[in-house]
Amino acid sequence: MKKKADAQKQAAPRFSIFGGFDVPLIVLVAGLLGFGVLMVYSASSYNAEVNYGNAYFYLYKQLFGAALGLTALFALAFIDYHRLEKLRYIVLGLSFVLLILVFVPGVGVEMYGARRWIGFPFFTLQASEIAKFGFIIFTAAYMARRHKRMTRFTGILPILSVGFAMCALIILEPNMSITVCVVILMFAMLFIGGARIGHFALLAVPLLAAVVLLIVIEPYRLNRLTAFLNPWESPLDEGYQLIQSFYSLSSGGLFGLGLFNSRQKYLFLPFSESDFIFSVIGEELGFFGCSLVIFAFVCIVVRAVNIARRSADRFGCYLAGGIAALIGVQVLVNIAVVTGSIPPTGLPLPFVSAGTSSLLVFCAGVGVLLSINRFSHKSIKCLVHQNRNPKRKRDRRIGHKVEDVVGQAVPKGGHAKDVALPDKQIDALPPKQNTRQNVRGKASDKIEPDARQKGQMRP
Repeated sequence: MKKKADAQKQAAPRFSIFGGFDVPLIVLVAGLLGFGVLMVYSASSYNAEVNYGNAYFYLYKQLFGAALGLTALFALAFIDYHRLEKLRYIVLGLSFVLLILVFVPGVGVEMYGARRWIGFPFFTLQASEIAKFGFIIFTAAYMARRHKRMTRFTGILPILSVGFAMCALIILEPNMSITVCVVILMFAMLFIGGARIGHFALLAVPLLAAVVLLIVIEPYRLNRLTAFLNPWESPLDEGYQLIQSFYSLSSGGLFGLGLFNSRQKYLFLPFSESDFIFSVIGEELGFFGCSLVIFAFVCIVVRAVNIARRSADRFGCYLAGGIAALIGVQVLVNIAVVTGSIPPTGLPLPFVSAGTSSLLVFCAGVGVLLSINRFSHKSIKCLVHQNRNPKRKRDRRIGHKVEDVVGQAVPKGGHAKDVALPDKQIDALPPKQNTRQNVRGKASDKIEPDARQKGQMRP
């Protein structure tokens, strides 16, 4: 009897109601983090030796940021992303508190003429980086709960109010680059949520007027704009950084000068370890290395979009779409600045540039993507919900009856995610009402109608 039971146990397939980790996404992010640590050391070693007396100063900070980021990534991957929906107001409130704290003397840290950071013993936290993530969570939750109102202008007013209030605090730091990033992110999420094209046209005119006003009232922004149009008019002033970036990229050629062989990092190129690290990549690894980095980012964005498409509910879809938009926008803006395609502005390259705040926030975003991927396969869970016995030890996760039902719906040796299909109609329905609605026809046909109504499955 024991041998027979063991044989049946081995023959019975095990299925999981949760999806697995997106291994390619983890590999891509981990690869960029490792590559970023290497490039930060290459770009900053001379600068760190001259200014801090330690060539490994930025390397240690980057390793610390990468460790924090990976911790946040895997911690959030194991937490159900629906908890973020419940915490949306807390996260948003915390974002505004951090944005206000940067102006408090003794708390906010001023560097390069701007108050953007909050000081901690071993690192500084950039409040606007946290605020971007808080905005995504709030907006995704709002659009998921009020998706039918997104086609009306009054329906998008709460998102606009929160977004513009956040931008107002960020521009006071001042931080024009993050402000532009938040505005683009807000428009991207409104587009994902179903806002009408007419709404964007209505907002375009006042936004353009606001941009012109912000440029005019601050002389340094106007100087940056003129330097972008012709940097050689002020080669030692506003145009200096862009010209040095051009020298760096042009020196790399097709395959680069070789790792650690950059010449512009010897105090010629400002912020070579952070905002302009892509220039050093181009100089040392050439066009080929830059293309590989861009390809890696494209793969990350594509996988994030696929996770959004496969999500089982609107909140997961909008949340993953917002994270994908944030990564894509920031990569595009950073590379455009480095190559002189848009006026110079300070925005780090995700996962690569030096900066603990950026590493922490973007890794946390990837952790949320992994959580959405794992917890999106709800159809099988709905199908077998009433067959679970929470008092039984094995039934706490899947259970004996759960395996029997999944065995009817999934081919032997298959996986629950093979039959889990997103259905936008089940967003607000409890598991009892969701039964059988989200499973492929052939698999669900094996369940008798009267058994479904009673919440019982055919043995």
